[in-house]
Amino acid sequence: MSTTALLTQITALPPELRREVEDFVAFLRTKKQREASLAKREFGYAKGKVRLSRDFDAPLDDFNEYM
Repeated sequence: MSTTALLTQITALPPELRREVEDFVAFLRTKKQREASLAKREFGYAKGKVRLSRDFDAPLDDFNEYM
């Protein structure tokens, strides 16, 4: 659908439906901005911020009866 045809259809709507279209357009813009901000992250940006204990892979005592 061309921009002109879309604009014609939107202007033919009653005012309350035009407000809904306006809200939806605002939603789409914020969604796009959020996706763009997530894409800017670089690999390794959290390096050194997460530490695992040495016995991370060791079995838990709570599950001894199931092993």
